[in-house]
Amino acid sequence: MRDRADFEGYVAQRSDRLLRTAYLLCRDWGQAEDLTQTALAKAWLAWRRVGEDPDPYVYRILANTHASWWRRRWRAEVPTETLPESAVDDPAGGFGVRDDLRTALAALPAKQRAVLVLRYYADLPDRRIAEILGCSAVTVRSQAARALAKLRVDPAARAAATPGS
Repeated sequence: MRDRADFEGYVAQRSDRLLRTAYLLCRDWGQAEDLTQTALAKAWLAWRRVGEDPDPYVYRILANTHASWWRRRWRAEVPTETLPESAVDDPAGGFGVRDDLRTALAALPAKQRAVLVLRYYADLPDRRIAEILGCSAVTVRSQAARALAKLRVDPAARAAATPGS
């Protein structure tokens, strides 16, 4: 039986990685923080039912929540000329993530982006990714192949792969 201490330990250990994964899915740090917090809140509600390895369950919540937010994105916000608060430095800069690679990743369809993020960033096997996204492992492999083919011809991705750029 899982308890509060287990959940707190999981959050302490995995929240940074979940946040970075959420950022790669939505490409906005504020939204990534909200997405991570929402995913962890949903995980807490089902924590007693989660198995010994909660990662697949939490990653699935993260991916599904991002997809549902993207589908029903609220478009009533209007940008203003002056920001109400100062911007925060991009924490991904410390991890060597380049802007042009993020741009290339952002151009991919949501499912292909999710497959690449979960495969290469979260280092999950195809079988786990298939469980998280609710599809077959063959679909995961075909989505990854299509995404990589698109990245090979994307000028932004080619700029990121060129040394010294």
